[in-house]
Amino acid sequence: MNFKNVKKLSGDASHRKFYRDKKNNSIIVYAKKEKKKNLLIYAAINNLFKKNKILTPELISEKYKKNYIVIEDLGDQTGLKKLNNYVEIFKTLKKLKNIKTKKINTFLKSNYIIKNYTNTELLKEAKLFSEWYMPKIIKKNITKAQKQYIKIIKKLIMGLKSRKKVLVHRDFHISNIMIKNNQIYLIDSQDAVFGNEAYDLASLIDDVRIKARLENREKIYNKFVLNQKKINPVIFRNDFEILSVLRNLKIIGIFTRLSKRDKKYKYLKLIPYAWKLIDERRKNNNVFDELNNFFGIYFSKYLKKNEN
Repeated sequence: MNFKNVKKLSGDASHRKFYRDKKNNSIIVYAKKEKKKNLLIYAAINNLFKKNKILTPELISEKYKKNYIVIEDLGDQTGLKKLNNYVEIFKTLKKLKNIKTKKINTFLKSNYIIKNYTNTELLKEAKLFSEWYMPKIIKKNITKAQKQYIKIIKKLIMGLKSRKKVLVHRDFHISNIMIKNNQIYLIDSQDAVFGNEAYDLASLIDDVRIKARLENREKIYNKFVLNQKKINPVIFRNDFEILSVLRNLKIIGIFTRLSKRDKKYKYLKLIPYAWKLIDERRKNNNVFDELNNFFGIYFSKYLKKNEN
């Protein structure tokens, strides 16, 4: 492939690079690092979604040995225009939840088993906050603080009440919902797992990329729950709030890592709003009492600044 004849697009937080081939109405996805996940698994999960009537970019061709695949170009219109009408987005979430298949085929004729979103994995992700962000703020007794944090996070994870596992996109936010011909397409699906059904809604509503007032996000939440007859509203709310906080702690850790390790600094400006989202979920639920005390000890100055 001659990359000189295509336009490089701004990338995301992954190791992938994207190029637009206007002549062939396609996008080239290049990934030398984490190649299996970003190319092979990505295409396989897209294919699974299509079989379940969820639109994804079409795989046009693969040059796996050369570290890239070619997929359909969906344009640049994200799901932002759907913010005032979540009906279609809710339908997509329902379709995801109804997928039961775990074993899928890849374009290399190999099999891939979609993993479970285990408590171990949730803890590993939450540790990104203690490993990358906390050393930036806490200058003394950092090891003690990190141990306290992990102990608290373990309790929060154990506080998740739903035992039902559904297919979770894992990064279900407005930038990964594309609109083409007035239809919803999902992208960035390579990290899909079977996990808690509240996770994707937390990703969508408490999205660090879209600033929205809490009352407006609550309206969206209530609309979703009212349309889900099989959801226990008490259990779902408990898990939604815990997973929202865990996700945004993870995001703060990831954005800090991107700046330090990968020299990608543009995500740092989103950290204050991630803190705001955490604050809004932790304040009125006693399940967060220990976390609130921890924040009061180590992050009080930052939190006061964030509340302004």
